[in-house]
Amino acid sequence: MAQLITKSVHQYLHYVPQKRLLQCRTLSLWSMKKDPDLESALSRNRRWIVNNQIKNIILRYPNHEIPLNTLQKKFRTLDLQGNAHNWVSKYPCCFEVHLRGDERHCCLTKRMMSLVAEEESLKDSLEPVFLRRLVKLLMLSLHKRLNVLKINELKRSLGFPDDYLIRIVAKYPDLFRIVNHSGRRSSMEVELLHWDPDFAVSAVEAKAREFGTQPCFSCSLPSSWVKSWERFQEFDSLPYISPYSDPRGLVEGSREMEKRNVGLVHELLSLTLWKKVSIVKLGHFSKEFVLPERLNVLLLKNPGIFYVSNKYQIYTVLLREAYVGSQLVDKDPMVVVKEKFGELMQEGLHEYNQRRRFVNLDKRRKKGIPLARVDEVKDRRRRRSCQNSDFHDDHGDNKLRGLLDPEERKRFYKVLFDDDAP
Repeated sequence: MAQLITKSVHQYLHYVPQKRLLQCRTLSLWSMKKDPDLESALSRNRRWIVNNQIKNIILRYPNHEIPLNTLQKKFRTLDLQGNAHNWVSKYPCCFEVHLRGDERHCCLTKRMMSLVAEEESLKDSLEPVFLRRLVKLLMLSLHKRLNVLKINELKRSLGFPDDYLIRIVAKYPDLFRIVNHSGRRSSMEVELLHWDPDFAVSAVEAKAREFGTQPCFSCSLPSSWVKSWERFQEFDSLPYISPYSDPRGLVEGSREMEKRNVGLVHELLSLTLWKKVSIVKLGHFSKEFVLPERLNVLLLKNPGIFYVSNKYQIYTVLLREAYVGSQLVDKDPMVVVKEKFGELMQEGLHEYNQRRRFVNLDKRRKKGIPLARVDEVKDRRRRRSCQNSDFHDDHGDNKLRGLLDPEERKRFYKVLFDDDAP
């Protein structure tokens, strides 16, 4: 009996580490060494997203203004709690509130409307770019057609206007047609009618042609990542396979198929505005793009090409070579306009905070609270900040001092946009 108990204990002790090891392997499936700069680039700003949604709601209403009571009801769809008037008042550079009869209405400021006009004008001028992106997206798919609902999932990432079906698809009947065999709205597809070999050139191939070299991937990793560099060089030594080629001749699970899949994800990210996309959304196209079921494994095996993050519990893949630090190397014109909106929003918030500060000071003055006491507290905080700044400077870190600079603070608060941002 004692021998049986001893044997059971040994089996249990052996099982527990194995179980923990299995759990660690499962968890490590999604792990990747954090890159602070790229994490910053992937930061989502909830305030920007909500304000952009409010902007779009206002633009849909007559005369581009909406009753605040109606906007308050819309707050539920924006997953917001609180008072709509208080929210829009925080951004005086973006929104105006005025009385119309006995009811308050909200509209966009002149500066905001100027940005809206600039964005619309830009969309018109970028029509050839949108056309090219849509053609290339369809050329990447196995049967050269994609479901409209699925295209809509990538619409924001690719910069497409909301009316791209009318503005692009309907305008070029020689290139596209709408297919709907079942008659259901959810089964409507966009099909490519004409294959253009000029468009069937990936970003990797275009770069190789520019420098007169063989197509190959770029690796953006520190030199200290020796093993990752070795794996990348071994992987990159395989011949490049264009993502626009037919994958049906490749064996599933082979190194060639892996090379082709990496090339397809690379090309798709290259087409997006911010060179990033939600992995969940990418997985919705696994059948159309012939991507592996465990797409996360493919991405994590290639850390020199892709960066995977779970910031805010949303798994996102980013193209490493597209960034220097936390900044995009090449900014799409649409990104530039959207950043102007972020700066305008931040300017309004700063104005609101300053106004609140003066109101609070006035309240303290009326209550007889000595302002010197408030100033003393601020001075102590300022001295403490300076001491911390000196400490960091001694260690080669100027970040804290940089944030005290107005221009640096403006760059620090610059909004970086989410895939789902309307």
